[in-house]
This record gives sequence, C-alpha cells and structure tokens, in this order.
Amino acid sequence: VQLQASGGGLVQAGGSLRLSCAVSGLTFSRYVMGWFRQAPGKEREFVAAISRSGATTDYTDSVKGRFTISRDSAKNTVYLQMNSLKPEDTAVYYCAATGEWVYPRRSTSYGHWGQGTQVTVSS
Repeated sequence: VQLQASGGGLVQAGGSLRLSCAVSGLTFSRYVMGWFRQAPGKEREFVAAISRSGATTDYTDSVKGRFTISRDSAKNTVYLQMNSLKPEDTAVYYCAATGEWVYPRRSTSYGHWGQGTQVTVSS
C-alpha cells in the first residue's frame, strides 16, 4: 500500500495550493480518505475527511469555507484544495486511508498513511 502526497510548497498568505494524494495497493473506492497536518511542536490534527462515495465530507472548523476535499476514483487520488491560506496553516500535511467512516477525525482510525508534504504560508 502506498499513499503519495504532493503539491505542497511556499505560498503567501491569501494564496492557494492544491494537495494531491495518489493511492496504490488498495481498492481506493472502499476507503475513507482523510487529511491531517502537523505543525512544529504540535500534535497531528485532523483537517478533512471524505467518505468512500464522496457524498459526505467533514472539516475541522478552522478550515471550513477555505479548504475543499475531493476524490477521483478514476485516478485513485484524493485532493485538498486550500484557498485563502493563513500562516497558521503552515504544517506538514498527511493523507490517510481507513476502511470505515468511524471517528474519521481521529488519527488512530486510519491504518494507512502517506509520507507528508510541507505547506508553508508566509505573512
């Protein structure tokens, strides 16, 4: 199983980035996908999750209205569109996969993780 996150970078406050996570080695359509982030000196935190069908999404309050999670089953890829970025969004962003929509905000619910991609937002 491999989750390959990409799309991070350095952007000014107010800018946008789109993260991608390409998944291989599992049946993508059977997995709930999530994005988490970890800033220096802080614990890993939930950002967003999307159900197997894509019909249900969940976001942490701090990104609602700015970030959008989506998935493309034809490409086995989950995306995180990030708009109106703020310096406090600076972190390493990780994608993750779990077989069930059970406590999707908990990192312990996820059995498969990507390697992370760095997002830095300058003020």
